[in-house]
Amino acid sequence: MRSIGELWVVGEGQGEMPCGGAATMIITLGYDPQKQRYVGTWVGSMMTYLWLYDGELDAAKNMLSLNSDGPAMTGDEKMAKYRDVIEFKSDNHRVMTSHVLGDDGQWYQFMTVSSRRKQ
Repeated sequence: MRSIGELWVVGEGQGEMPCGGAATMIITLGYDPQKQRYVGTWVGSMMTYLWLYDGELDAAKNMLSLNSDGPAMTGDEKMAKYRDVIEFKSDNHRVMTSHVLGDDGQWYQFMTVSSRRKQ
């Protein structure tokens, strides 16, 4: 993660896909004072879709929930609702969990990413 001025942060990560092969992901995040919401984007080398985020901090200011719509994982060209939750464990540790809203109205977690600041 790195800052772009005092308004934005950009993060880049690499990982392995469940089906094999490497992937690169980039996230941008900032705060829109007019909307009073967090906004951002996410792109990954494994897909052509640009994800747009809209989110908010919880009352304790240690969890950022980012909502987005994107292609369903069913492969039938439908769209689905997603939520990425970034938990600020410490100044040096973040955990992001990704969830999809099921047809039954329940949120299902499908991914966890832990990141730590380089020392």
